[in-house]
Amino acid sequence: MEEPRQWATLSPQEFAQLQKYMDYSSRRVQDVLQQFYGTGALEQHRGGECLDLAGFRLFLRSYLELDPPEPLCRRLFASFQSGGGSPKPGGGGPAGSSLISISDVSCYFSLLEGGRPEDKLQFTFKLYDKDGNGLLDSSEVKRIITQMMRVAEYLDWDVTELEPILQEMMREIDYDGSGTVSLSEWLRGGVTNIPLLVLLGLDGHLKDEGQHLWRLKHFTRPEYCNVCAGLLRGLRGQGLRCCLCRFTVHERCACRAPPSCISTYAKSRREAGVQAHVWVPGGCDASKCSQCQKRIKSFQSLTGLRCVWCHTKIHEECRPLVPPTCDCGVLRDHILPPAAICPVLLERQDSATPGEGTPPGFSTAEGQPLRISPVPGTHPLLVFVNPKSGGKQGERILRKLQYLLNPRQVYNLLQGGPGPGLTFFRDVPDCRILVCGGDGTVGWVLDAIDKANLPHRPPVAVLPLGTGNDLARCLRWGGGYSGEDLVRILRDMEGGSVVPMDRWRVQVLPQDAAAEGDPVPYEIINNYFSVGVDASIAHRFHVMRERYPEKFNSRMKNKLWYLEFATSESIFATCKGLKDCVSVECCGTPLELSAALEGLAVLNIPSTHGGSNLWGETKRGAGGAMTGTALPPAITDTETLKTCVQDLSDRRLEVVGLDGVLDMGQIYAGLKSAGKRLATCSELTLRTLKPLPMQIDGEPWMQPPCTIKITHENQALMLMAPPSHSSGFFGIKKGSPEA
Repeated sequence: MEEPRQWATLSPQEFAQLQKYMDYSSRRVQDVLQQFYGTGALEQHRGGECLDLAGFRLFLRSYLELDPPEPLCRRLFASFQSGGGSPKPGGGGPAGSSLISISDVSCYFSLLEGGRPEDKLQFTFKLYDKDGNGLLDSSEVKRIITQMMRVAEYLDWDVTELEPILQEMMREIDYDGSGTVSLSEWLRGGVTNIPLLVLLGLDGHLKDEGQHLWRLKHFTRPEYCNVCAGLLRGLRGQGLRCCLCRFTVHERCACRAPPSCISTYAKSRREAGVQAHVWVPGGCDASKCSQCQKRIKSFQSLTGLRCVWCHTKIHEECRPLVPPTCDCGVLRDHILPPAAICPVLLERQDSATPGEGTPPGFSTAEGQPLRISPVPGTHPLLVFVNPKSGGKQGERILRKLQYLLNPRQVYNLLQGGPGPGLTFFRDVPDCRILVCGGDGTVGWVLDAIDKANLPHRPPVAVLPLGTGNDLARCLRWGGGYSGEDLVRILRDMEGGSVVPMDRWRVQVLPQDAAAEGDPVPYEIINNYFSVGVDASIAHRFHVMRERYPEKFNSRMKNKLWYLEFATSESIFATCKGLKDCVSVECCGTPLELSAALEGLAVLNIPSTHGGSNLWGETKRGAGGAMTGTALPPAITDTETLKTCVQDLSDRRLEVVGLDGVLDMGQIYAGLKSAGKRLATCSELTLRTLKPLPMQIDGEPWMQPPCTIKITHENQALMLMAPPSHSSGFFGIKKGSPEA
């Protein structure tokens, strides 16, 4: 029975939902296919090379690791029937039947997966090469192209531009004119087709020196091609733009673009030391010329010149008046110009083998290591970006910073972690670090700095992309990035002040080594540690999100789930009587716990759970507030605690008691100033007699009976933002959205 016509395509919302499901899943298409062939568990649901609706539903359930919504499942199935993906007669079912090709399904999802474009090309070829002879006929190649077109359309590409490019590729790909396409011909044609590589997910990081880093771009104002000077037409996905130099082209013109992009290091002694302007035509509409101060008017063509390094915009006729030396503009304090990065001569190396032991990413194509010689008086910036933080914000910020700075200063944490960047900047004395991510990402980088054993420990600033962003709030970088001007944020770093921040080691000693429990998420506390009621809510939230990720795809849904778990916790009171199963010692002094206590929080910074101050503000009395240097190792006296002030660098922890969910809710809502102050100390020992929920810096786990020792580890240098008159609670910075 044929599906109704309205089921034939996915809506943009459904396609976005499908992409989120794929992001949550750890499975790949190859893993699922193994279950449908040979002795796989799902082999009986395959009819030849086809799937019916029930088999397709099982494919999705296995691939996405969840039960997909029935409307999404049926609409996807019908789209494979109506979108050119129906199986050929003789391929397991007649065209137009209630069956779809398993090869088409696998090809479609493999194109959406992460990975190298070359691997995707090889996998899609083998999907249709059923006899394994290494050849495809023209109809099979056309079916692969059909799935590529479907993916492109859902990704907002202008398929009227892409279709002739792929058709031309099909004509040219049969290099020997045999009527069939071999794997080598298929790969050779694919890797030289720039729009196809971008569609397949070209890696968003610096590869070979001088190569463009293309990306599909949606323009909101008229833009012109840097190759043919023609207007980029269409409502969305009008053309490709290089993330590094912002050279812009039609998809059909990409193969004719100059192959050389910007240089990220000096190729010779003549280039070292002095940086010259690098001009790119276009992209200057409605801007003011920095030389003559007159407006750069658009004449429906490429207008003006802009420098890749200082971002100066001028009239073409004003170029002779501009000094040849580039000072890197308003971000000169942060930028490492190519003239400041030079190859080390081979004869000066101890190793006889060129580039031996040199990590990729900071050596030349010939294997010569690169060395940084920063401009005197500057503070080169090393940037780490977690592209998965903040939805798609991390990816956008990664691309913007690659343009604003030298691409060799910006590192994707999912591609090698912080190690390569820290190694490259190891001998740069006055560098600074910017971490773009949540509190967990900041902790990751701080741990890497500890392990790197750098001769000069650089201060770390935070661009908050996470959920709570408590550390960023304390350092006045705000509670979350919402599109503010990145240039302004980088300029704020120049006026920031360096402050040391305590870090604490957590040692968990279980009573029974064989007892089952969750792994401890961190060994270091940067923000806070807690046990009891708030950890119980966070743990239940975490378990449910891991099991049903599709139910936690928005901040509003997350808050509603959190409210539901908090409500059930208030009813069942699973942490009631905490005093009977927990004992606490502060520097060897036992801490008296009240019978009403349901939770304990050990604080290092004055912000938890997205901006709540559990310690509360300290009112300065007649005797003044007590500072860390004047305090004894442990304080438990109630009156004395009223005068104790929290400090990031006082080498002390603050212990706060929570009486239950209602107590927590009143603090978070601002109806109550703080929890109950119990102690402040320089080390803490906690013993539990039964399994209890715990959390470190927002990451919960269930811990069997144990002894927990918290001791001072070290101090990290952090960069605090300058005070802002437009700050809100905890210094949440406000700014106009970036243009």
